[in-house]
Amino acid sequence: MNTETFTRTIAVKDYMKRFRDAERFIGLCRQCGNYGKRWGCPPFDHDPTDRLGRYSTAEIIVTTIHPDRSGIPISEGAKIMRPVRERLERELLAREALTGGLAFTFVGECLNCPSGSCTRPQGLPCRHPDKVRPSLEAYGFDLGRTLKELFGMELLWGTDGTLPRYLTLVCALFH
Repeated sequence: MNTETFTRTIAVKDYMKRFRDAERFIGLCRQCGNYGKRWGCPPFDHDPTDRLGRYSTAEIIVTTIHPDRSGIPISEGAKIMRPVRERLERELLAREALTGGLAFTFVGECLNCPSGSCTRPQGLPCRHPDKVRPSLEAYGFDLGRTLKELFGMELLWGTDGTLPRYLTLVCALFH
């Protein structure tokens, strides 16, 4: 397996204007079974638009993961992405601390607690608020459009129960 990473910098105002459709994407979040059940998912206890307005620069980071072989079942996707996610999340949080910015990690299951053990459904505080960050989608950003227009890439989806030829992780640091 090999990975490639690409970065583009854009003004937060421009990124919000061109790539954010909060009504549409938060609407999609509402249809997900994790809505309101994970600390990285909406609804949030703050206004995302206000929070985004604190920053001037967005660094959008795309990592593609190219599996060693084709025909891998979709069920293996999370396992393949996990070590890359762990590395990227550590790097993002370190850069967030240095810049006073806000990191955006990945949609899906949080890597900080065992599967199914998030405290949010019980109304308890997050065990790892220093590590959990929202995804760009959770703040209403269109990643398909981001990939196409900023990186010239297509967001690929699995077909016939198998992974696409590469997996794509999109994260960001706003500062």
